[in-house]
Amino acid sequence: MNLLTPKRAGVGRVVTNDICSAAKASGFARHFAVDVSGTPLEGNFLVGQSFGVLPPGVDEKGKPHKVRLYSICSPSIGEDGEGKILATPVKRVIDEHYDDHSLFLGVASNYMCDLHPGDEVKITGPSGRRFLLPAQPEHHDYLFLATGTGIAPYRGMMRDLLAHDAQANITLVMGSPYATDLLYDDELRRLASEHPNVRYLTAISREAQADGHGRMYVGDRLAANIEELMRLLCSERGLIYVCGIEGMEIGIYQALAKLLPREWLGRYLQIEPAALTDIDSWDRRALRTHVKHTSRVFLEVY
Repeated sequence: MNLLTPKRAGVGRVVTNDICSAAKASGFARHFAVDVSGTPLEGNFLVGQSFGVLPPGVDEKGKPHKVRLYSICSPSIGEDGEGKILATPVKRVIDEHYDDHSLFLGVASNYMCDLHPGDEVKITGPSGRRFLLPAQPEHHDYLFLATGTGIAPYRGMMRDLLAHDAQANITLVMGSPYATDLLYDDELRRLASEHPNVRYLTAISREAQADGHGRMYVGDRLAANIEELMRLLCSERGLIYVCGIEGMEIGIYQALAKLLPREWLGRYLQIEPAALTDIDSWDRRALRTHVKHTSRVFLEVY
């Protein structure tokens, strides 16, 4: 943890910065890979952790920009197999301020997307101690749930699990507004086709699904495929990982509360009995006060 800090940052060098979103995607995303060899990060990060980037310049108060954290999408041996190159998907942030409608540009995301191979970048990390694979990954089965760039850790986790020949059952559900917004889609489909223990499902919220279902969020996909997911979830081996935009966990927890038998639901969520009477009304406040996840659920939202 924190081998490099903002006060003791290291210097990495950009290796690749390739577009990884489709031509017709609603935004721009890049696969950003950086060489950390010669820094304390080399060989000292785990999939599920994050690394930091320090963008140059100062903020509106004249202070240096704060570090931004990015989930590592590489396996624990790195993109190169030697722990020297780590990567993350970076989405350009281009938006408007809600009050005066002036243009808002993400400081770090646009800085990183503009870099070229060979450019230097200040880095920190690694950060994160909970959103990791278990010490004995072969003893578990995995339900990975993601939206947007929340796909990052699962790309690396799946590679780690498959490289170690862990005969775990892995189901990944990826949510996005449009099919063109799915990141690493070709790669994930290839993994699923090559490994019978890997299942890759998508949930597209603004258009119909390729399998005939209408618009759906991640929680809706759980409901649509609950029969095949039940074997994974109703087992002592089952673990659930949730990564993506804050608020996505509400629909997921609601789906689990409605679909899982009570004896198995309690393995994942601790729910006050009164909250079970009106599951559809759950919001962030309800989750903070009445619904808690157990050690079988790993949550990383932003």
